[in-house]
Amino acid sequence: MNETVTSTTGSPASVSTELAMRRTGMAFQRTRMAADRTLMAVIRTSLSLIGFGFTIFQFFNKLKEAGVLKGAAPARNFGTSLVVLGIGMLILGISYHVAFMLGLRRERGTLKGLGLVHAESGFPTSLVLVVAVILLLIGVVAVISMVGHVGPYD
Repeated sequence: MNETVTSTTGSPASVSTELAMRRTGMAFQRTRMAADRTLMAVIRTSLSLIGFGFTIFQFFNKLKEAGVLKGAAPARNFGTSLVVLGIGMLILGISYHVAFMLGLRRERGTLKGLGLVHAESGFPTSLVLVVAVILLLIGVVAVISMVGHVGPYD
């Protein structure tokens, strides 16, 4: 039962080439989505670090202001360190994501130029990347507020 698929416009070889081009195009989209999922994992971890760090900092800061604790500097420093760690992780995640996506776009362009993939669908900017950059800005503002005692989170 060895059937050959043919179209009304082409030979079995051209149909096979067309299917391969479509599979390759879909593979690029799957790879793009996998990169977005990886960045989402970085965002979740960074958000946890930033959130826990900020909460620890604020909790011990309020205890010190209320006179419950005489010295809360070590705990506040630990909270600040967690926020800085979250920001650093986010910077590395964003950098890796951007570098990977630029490489993927270049490879897709090369294959399109060689006629090995259609590349008709768009390759949009990642919404996940936009969210990661916004979170990065929020984290930086939080650290400035924590260290400099200025800004919206003071």
